[in-house]
Amino acid sequence: MLFSTPTFHRLAAIILFVAVATVAAYPRQAAAQCCCGPKTLFSWNGCCGCCEDLSDDGDSEDGDVDYELDLDEPLLTDRPDFTEASSTVGLGVVQLEMGYTFTEDTQAGVSTRSHSGPQALWRIGMFREWFELRIGQTLIEESVTVGGVRTTSSGFDDLYIGAKIALTEQCCCLPEMAIIPQATVPTGDRAFTTNQFMPGINWVYSWELNDCVAVAGSTQGNRARDDTGQYYTEFAQSATVALGLTDRLGAYSEWFAFFPHGANDPGTRPEHYFNGGFTYLLTNDIQLDIEAGVGLNDHADDFFVATGVAMRR
Repeated sequence: MLFSTPTFHRLAAIILFVAVATVAAYPRQAAAQCCCGPKTLFSWNGCCGCCEDLSDDGDSEDGDVDYELDLDEPLLTDRPDFTEASSTVGLGVVQLEMGYTFTEDTQAGVSTRSHSGPQALWRIGMFREWFELRIGQTLIEESVTVGGVRTTSSGFDDLYIGAKIALTEQCCCLPEMAIIPQATVPTGDRAFTTNQFMPGINWVYSWELNDCVAVAGSTQGNRARDDTGQYYTEFAQSATVALGLTDRLGAYSEWFAFFPHGANDPGTRPEHYFNGGFTYLLTNDIQLDIEAGVGLNDHADDFFVATGVAMRR
């Protein structure tokens, strides 16, 4: 069938990214002016949302508090760590985050190496300040060696789609929070597609302790498929500490883990990882990053290294 051919998948991916790039070509005038409504969907009881960013005229015509989106501040990215940012990019802003990851693992005499890139994630601020459309796509090359015989597969992964909704700003000890309904759709090549729509949800929360230190975490539940073809629920949890070393240089360390529920494959078991990395701001709109991580138990991958870039316009 045409819809299951690699040619169709590549054509669909090209059309999608051309469409998004067209959206990105429009100037972001709306984002540089007084924006539409508050930064978050809700506010903590007793806290005034975006109290530091209130515009001079106070309320908008529809009763919401307006504020000035400050694009002179550095961009906030979802990469390189596993934990996503708990804020959206802002109305009228388009942010592209890309990277490359190398992963290696050896278990029971089977050696696996994989390369993944460009790991493109488009983050598009739409409708309101607290809403962000998310579209992601990447290519994978995976080599499996058993008994000295190596088999290599390559192709597109399934397309990622989602929306980030900023729920609350931080208020004293109460966290900044966002929720991300997300899914993958079966557009990938045969070696990497799950053949079904795979929904999930990601709850992200963070606390800025001072100008140099922040902590964050995420709790996820996603549909997944094991090597036997059984579909199951995979929970994920993370915790991260971010440090501002200078005005441009940042660092982080993080733990994250996957907890499968309902899988048939005996090799599908909890996986724990520890990773860390650095970020560097070339400008307020361009950030570079590097990271490395190791598996903490037998079922986790042995190690991974990655690098990437994020750009905002």
